Amino acid sequence: MKLIYIGLGGCLGAVCRYLVSGWFLRFGVDFPLGTLAVNLLGSFALGFLMSLATGTLYVSPAVRFFLAVGFLGSFTTFSTFAYETNELLKSGEWLLTALNALGSFILGIIGVRLGELLAQVLIR
Repeated sequence: MKLIYIGLGGCLGAVCRYLVSGWFLRFGVDFPLGTLAVNLLGSFALGFLMSLATGTLYVSPAVRFFLAVGFLGSFTTFSTFAYETNELLKSGEWLLTALNALGSFILGIIGVRLGELLAQVLIR
């Protein structure tokens, strides 16, 4: 059942990401507003959900799998990154917080560039 909850949430999250990102395209700016909006909304939603789930309000495992892993996981993976980095920060792990934040950002960009270079080599 867990995979069904994750899959259903993932389908809805992906569609919502497409719709939110597409809505921002109508502004026609040369900045990825849709991606920024999705990342900020997803980060807020995951922080809110996990705070409720670990606080006084019970959130069933099915709902957590559907929303946190499925919906928000496909809506934005940035929300997971932001949540996990915040958890490191709250636990006082300053070095790990910096390594995670900077490492994900810098190595992510390097990964994209390496992927582009490999694709260019294979296409030739």
